[in-house]
Amino acid sequence: MSLHPTLQPYADAWTHSVDAISELVQPLAEPEWNRRTPCPGWSVRDIVSHVIGMDCEMLGDPRPIHSLPRDLFHVANEHQRYVEMQVDVRRHHTAPEMTSELEYTVIRRNRQLRNESRDPGTRIRGPLGAELTLEEAMRYRAFDIWVHEQDLRTALGRPGNLDAPGALVARDHLLAALPDVVAGRADAPRSSAIVFDVHGPVEFLRTVRVDIQGRGSLETAPALGPAAAFTLDWETYVRLACGRTTPEAVADRVKTEGDPDLTAAILRNFTVTQ
Repeated sequence: MSLHPTLQPYADAWTHSVDAISELVQPLAEPEWNRRTPCPGWSVRDIVSHVIGMDCEMLGDPRPIHSLPRDLFHVANEHQRYVEMQVDVRRHHTAPEMTSELEYTVIRRNRQLRNESRDPGTRIRGPLGAELTLEEAMRYRAFDIWVHEQDLRTALGRPGNLDAPGALVARDHLLAALPDVVAGRADAPRSSAIVFDVHGPVEFLRTVRVDIQGRGSLETAPALGPAAAFTLDWETYVRLACGRTTPEAVADRVKTEGDPDLTAAILRNFTVTQ
């Protein structure tokens, strides 16, 4: 048996992004590993440490035994503490140590994916002991690594791959969270519609409809007379949804129409990653 067809797009997206990351960091001098990235609290080294650590966990490696410092301002909850462990344990690793561990981890993961024959619905252990399906884990891994590739590209001044396979996984992942952003957290009016028109390397037009019970649903059909509408480019959408920027910092790149209180509430609650 080989990798299930349902899982292949996620494996392809992961491979594309991890190869890009390897290419980006291979030639870096030691000081460049300390460059700040848009990911709060993380440097280039920290991003690569996270990539290595999460793929080691997908391989089933034991987690490091390590005590986190108490002064990490960007660590605010248990999930972030869990993720930070793999990062902090590598904070003093040198550039050659980082690139060699990344290369070795990629080789092992590629071998694992070539031999993967489990069903997409197979239950596996996730962060903090939570159970999730293999498909969910691989989908999130493809999303996560593409977002971090973009973090590195921003930090290193090497833009690109905004339309990569991982970008399409990211689009679907972020859109799935949009109804909760609009109807739940922003508390959009019942029986209303909010339109998002995104252009650039990844384009889409989506409407979130809020029913009489206050539940949101995502539709591809445009809405006439929406309560609010947003027009923005794909890169800005990703940066907002992933907490890499603030609405104020990209105000010139986001066009809004409709109720200003509603548009402000939606943008204020737009971040969906932890």
